[in-house]
Amino acid sequence: MTQIPRPEYPRPQFVRDNWFNLNGVWQFSFDEPVFDRQIVVPFAFQSKLSGIGSTDRHDVVWYRRSFDIPEEWTDRRILIHFGAVDYRCKVRVNDEVIGSHTGGHVSFSFDITDAVHTGENTVTVMAEDVLSDMTIPRGKQYWKEAESIFYTPTTGIWQTVWLEAVPQAHIRNIDITPDLDKRTATFDYTLSEANTELEIEVSFKGKLIAKERTGALRSSGRMVINLDKELLGRDNYTTVCAWSPKRPNLFDVTYRLWKDGKNTDTVQSYFGLRKISIENGIILLNNYPFYQKMLLDQGYWRDSLLTAPSDEAFISDIEYCKKMGFNGVRKHQKVEDPRFLYHADRMGLVVWSEMANSFEYSVDYVRRFTAEWMEAIKRDYNHPCIIAWTPLNESWGVENISSDSRQAHHACALVELTKSLDSTRLVMSNDGWEQTIPDVLGIHDYEPKKAVLSKRYASKESTLQFRSAGRALFATGYAYAGQPIMNTECGGIFFNVEDKSGWGYTNAESMNQFYKLYHGVVSSFLESPALQGFCYTELTDVMQEQNGLLTYDHQPKFDCDVIRAINEGKWTPPA
Repeated sequence: MTQIPRPEYPRPQFVRDNWFNLNGVWQFSFDEPVFDRQIVVPFAFQSKLSGIGSTDRHDVVWYRRSFDIPEEWTDRRILIHFGAVDYRCKVRVNDEVIGSHTGGHVSFSFDITDAVHTGENTVTVMAEDVLSDMTIPRGKQYWKEAESIFYTPTTGIWQTVWLEAVPQAHIRNIDITPDLDKRTATFDYTLSEANTELEIEVSFKGKLIAKERTGALRSSGRMVINLDKELLGRDNYTTVCAWSPKRPNLFDVTYRLWKDGKNTDTVQSYFGLRKISIENGIILLNNYPFYQKMLLDQGYWRDSLLTAPSDEAFISDIEYCKKMGFNGVRKHQKVEDPRFLYHADRMGLVVWSEMANSFEYSVDYVRRFTAEWMEAIKRDYNHPCIIAWTPLNESWGVENISSDSRQAHHACALVELTKSLDSTRLVMSNDGWEQTIPDVLGIHDYEPKKAVLSKRYASKESTLQFRSAGRALFATGYAYAGQPIMNTECGGIFFNVEDKSGWGYTNAESMNQFYKLYHGVVSSFLESPALQGFCYTELTDVMQEQNGLLTYDHQPKFDCDVIRAINEGKWTPPA
């Protein structure tokens, strides 16, 4: 392969010019570092696009490739970045161990400056993914042959690997917290050195809004910038500049670091002025009621599994979501690639970000799950599209949450931990059933009959009587406390367009029957006074699970205009 796969800049929230992509052909081997094969990074060996496409089980895999350091990088720090490696890995550069990482869904980096030299260098990665360990957060990745709701696993490198050159004095990280009501943006920064000056320039649609520079006596601190009302306009401020699915307005940001009068580092970023809140039991976006019409999105592709085959694949999925009349997705059992979040930011699609869960509870599970979840929140904090965090789903990893107080405390702790890191978004506890202290009561209900659904959701009182999959909506010792209610998994209507065996929660024998069934489900939710949104299962077919609105090749099964009309309450079933 001569063309570099996934060549786009992998971290669009924090952009520098000096970088190059290490995707492409690497040496590869199973089990031992003999490197008797080749693999195309960033695709896992189980996928077709990796060039291997084997589903044989291998708990340990090895990667190796060479690279040269550009001469113009000789006076800079050299960082190597990994988008994601599942599950734990150890990295060597020129046979020197430079670091290790545990957690299969988040990004990490190492400073390799002292390990590289002019001329050819070599990076070696050992990745371990023990499929028999049920305490590892893995989501839908199965330890057997794919079946039911479980799919082919992803082992090793599955997102972009890249090198970046940064100055000795550089910006390490900046968290952006916009405040719609105060018309401000707070920038919490971390720098590589103290005694430098940080300059922040904010613009909106090409118009300079603010430019401030402060002496940074310490290597971390905070700047609060007022967003000029005169330049943005006093009237209809929310409409003019706030971020929403209908108007995904973004502010552009340029960071400049100065040391001894010289500009040492420049980084490009952006943010959205967006507020998600709950008042009197109503979900508000930018202080207005916000009804969510969402799709469950598992983020799998036929030839590349969890890795999108191209950046355009993300764009296409978002375009189809919006064309069908949805305003958001619940990313399911997967911390998604930052490139997807970037396109959701700029195109206007809200996202519920969900951690991949494990299947058994233990002290080791709590330690590793909590650490990775914190990394995920940190990495994706600045994306305005994310309005909710979902650490747990359907009691996965906390199967005995109603009888084991440790597991209930764990669910509560994850909610409080998440809020301690981010107080600006909604936080779920254990979406689906047996919840503890969620901001939104999310109910999973695959009932297909409108008459049943209409009766079930006729009022808040009738809704709270429902037992999802035979389980109580709240875990023992916890109760409803006035939260907004949404159906966060529903539908799952099977319609086979590829003449293959598969399944769904409900079968449709024809396209017309599908439309009637889909209308029955969605209209019952739209008409319910108790619900503030729904999440239909699902965006695409995934392997044997064929209840998507798109095929496994991410192409529409149905007329997008009809789906949109149903979602908008404008479609009448034919007699």
